[in-house]
Amino acid sequence: MRDLFVATIVFGSLPFILMRPFWGIVLLAGLGYMNPHRLCYGFMLTMPVVQIVAIATLVGMLASKQAKRMVWSTEIWVLLIFVLWMGITTTQALYSALAFEQFEKVVKIQILTFMTLLMLTSRERVHILVWTIAASLAFYGIKGGIFTIVNGGVYRVQGPPGTFIGGNNEMALALVMTIPLLRYLQLHEKSRLIRLALGATIGMAGIAAVGSQSRGALVALVITGAIFWLKSRNKVVTAVLIAATAAAVLAIMPPEWHERMQTIEDYEQDGSAMGRINAWWTAFNVANNRVFGGGYEMWHGWTFAMYAPNPDDVHDAHSIYFKVLGEHGWVGLGLFLLLLALTWLKCGRIIRLAARRPEAQWARDLAAMIQVSLVAYMSAGAFLGLSYFDYLYHLVAMVVVTHSLIAAYEPETSASAAPVERLSLLTALRQA
Repeated sequence: MRDLFVATIVFGSLPFILMRPFWGIVLLAGLGYMNPHRLCYGFMLTMPVVQIVAIATLVGMLASKQAKRMVWSTEIWVLLIFVLWMGITTTQALYSALAFEQFEKVVKIQILTFMTLLMLTSRERVHILVWTIAASLAFYGIKGGIFTIVNGGVYRVQGPPGTFIGGNNEMALALVMTIPLLRYLQLHEKSRLIRLALGATIGMAGIAAVGSQSRGALVALVITGAIFWLKSRNKVVTAVLIAATAAAVLAIMPPEWHERMQTIEDYEQDGSAMGRINAWWTAFNVANNRVFGGGYEMWHGWTFAMYAPNPDDVHDAHSIYFKVLGEHGWVGLGLFLLLLALTWLKCGRIIRLAARRPEAQWARDLAAMIQVSLVAYMSAGAFLGLSYFDYLYHLVAMVVVTHSLIAAYEPETSASAAPVERLSLLTALRQA
């Protein structure tokens, strides 16, 4: 039954996608983050649904007259150079077969990123994409929050196997990144009932992130919570929300969770932490020795035998920074960090532009919340190797498009303009 339901949605959407390819972008985001096909048990489990929808979307983009526009900003050029550099490093990889296989996956992600960028031509489309990403991951936030409460936090919250968010650490990172987007949607939703539901979802997502028992997620939640409060328009409401979630977590989680979290301070006695540090030194040594790094999937025995302080402790980097450093060298890490920095700074420019333009208040809130999401990614990512997670690149696309949209506002009319009304999901769907 579950397979038939997902198949009906996916294959039933294809004719509409051919006529209006933006809905293909929306469906691809839903498939990429919620992964409903990975929750099936029959033929849809192995069906290449993303590839099928991507091909239909691409055909629709070529044939349809629906609005399209490419924004060639500095961030997009840096991203393109980064992808090209990763292609070069793949040709020099220590494990070429594994590296080419992974590079193919990364290129597919980036093709979808550029397709998304091309179709984001209005506030309504940006808003729908935010809704799609947030709702897809909120499904696991609500599900994981209930699971944590019912089981008293004894078991770990995890995502669907075989996906970017399959592990408990990965799921926690995605949920912490999604909380700010849920807050943006809450600020700009017309329906009071939906706003209340979004507020409850934020709390459940926080509980689910803690229920993952990821120590990196706890660090990210603390840092993100502070930035979330600083960036919030209503600091009192935000403070109450954060305090309520923290109180619920402390009341729910068992003693074993508290003991596990205390090992953050005693990392030298933790085998997992020391394994990561050994991998980080390996990445550092590889980058110093090889201009192009070790290439994708370099985390194997021979690499550690040659470059690791402890050659017997073979371990993945579990860090977005050291993963890129080891696999693509100092140039690759520089491009990756530059992309993050430029995206953060562009968010700042959006906030400053919107401060003088009441009709751009939505852009100010979105940029501020994306900054919080970036903080979540950069802090939790320090202990997790999701360097190529499509979530980051979707955020980059949304920031670039949002900046281009508000930069196009006429200065002479914006000074006297009234704030734009809250945008309900139904209104956005009609206008997209």
